[in-house]
Amino acid sequence: MKIPFSPPDITEQEAQEVTAALLSGWITTGPRTKEFERLIAAFCESKIAVCQSSATACLEAILRILGVGPGDEVITSAYTYTATASPVCHVGAKLVFVDTKPDSYEMDYEKLAEAINENTKVVIPVDIGGVPCDYAAINKVVEAKRHLFKPANKIQEAIGHLIVVDDAAHAFGASWHGKMIGSVSDFTSFSFHAVKNFTTAEGGALLWKPIDGIDDNWLYTQFQLNSLHGQSKDALSKSQLGAWEYDIVSPAYKSNMTDLTAAIGLVQMKRYPDMLKRRKELIAHYDQELSGQNLQVRDHYTAEHTSSGHLYQVRLLGRDEQQRNDIIIKMAERGIATNVHFKPLPMMTAYKKLGADISNYPNAYNQYKNEITLPLYTKLTDEQVDYILKNFKEVI
Repeated sequence: MKIPFSPPDITEQEAQEVTAALLSGWITTGPRTKEFERLIAAFCESKIAVCQSSATACLEAILRILGVGPGDEVITSAYTYTATASPVCHVGAKLVFVDTKPDSYEMDYEKLAEAINENTKVVIPVDIGGVPCDYAAINKVVEAKRHLFKPANKIQEAIGHLIVVDDAAHAFGASWHGKMIGSVSDFTSFSFHAVKNFTTAEGGALLWKPIDGIDDNWLYTQFQLNSLHGQSKDALSKSQLGAWEYDIVSPAYKSNMTDLTAAIGLVQMKRYPDMLKRRKELIAHYDQELSGQNLQVRDHYTAEHTSSGHLYQVRLLGRDEQQRNDIIIKMAERGIATNVHFKPLPMMTAYKKLGADISNYPNAYNQYKNEITLPLYTKLTDEQVDYILKNFKEVI
């Protein structure tokens, strides 16, 4: 039996909608993208959403609209993927890593508090595996450090505190304290990449909580300008009779979502509640069968939060990096693809060059060294899960 790690769940319905978009005469950003944005906002219990070409583009756009740049500092976890951190580098701000708590995928919030200074503008928590962070703890730190915050533009001034930008790339469909992720933090970025629960092949969306004194439609326009060369009209608006003329208000970027990718999303939205339900069933199956093993697994569903169930992460307690890697090879030999989420960024060449040293993040390293991620996706059958579990128990 061959079991891939995370193939996309695409049906004939998505194919038909993409075909309809192709034949509609309009394939770039247009009516399907706008409808997709409306559905995302409604799903996340938010007023408005902006679709982009990736979650990375979303994070960078948020930082740029917030006016974050040289001289500013942005804090995030050492335990994440590069897409969390690279946008900080793109805008010229200083990237500050914080170690995780012991035996946790989340930042150590005491260390977060220690890292905040008068130059800090943004903190980016990461909802790894679809499990929301402890936003009560994060908000407590933000409030305690409010006196240090020095706003640099009118949006920062209106928010009035260190800005929390949730990297929810894994967490579309998750909730915290009864609120949907997307309506919890000041800003939120989602990924719809091919390996995510919910996919448009490539793409992402950003949302924000209402900001006193800032008009949502004005802010939406700023994100649109940022994603379309700073051009005052999108292609659909320009296509109207006699409406060719436009202005370039800034030398901006190109990161808009197209109607072709949005077409996939429109169908995924209809299917997503059932997809989330299936993930919950699969996680329950894994949890039950692995109970009693010398392992640490995630609490995806608690009184505090509901996960999107994106990853089934397992820590092999008492094992080291080489032993974990040997198990990955043994699983591969049995036809089962597994993965690791994540190798901490201070171990990566790009961030070493920026001065990061993994020895300063011992908890993140200890979390990584024996982590293995088992296949978890909606096309998995119960028979395949049983095969994964049987072989995993044998090789560990």
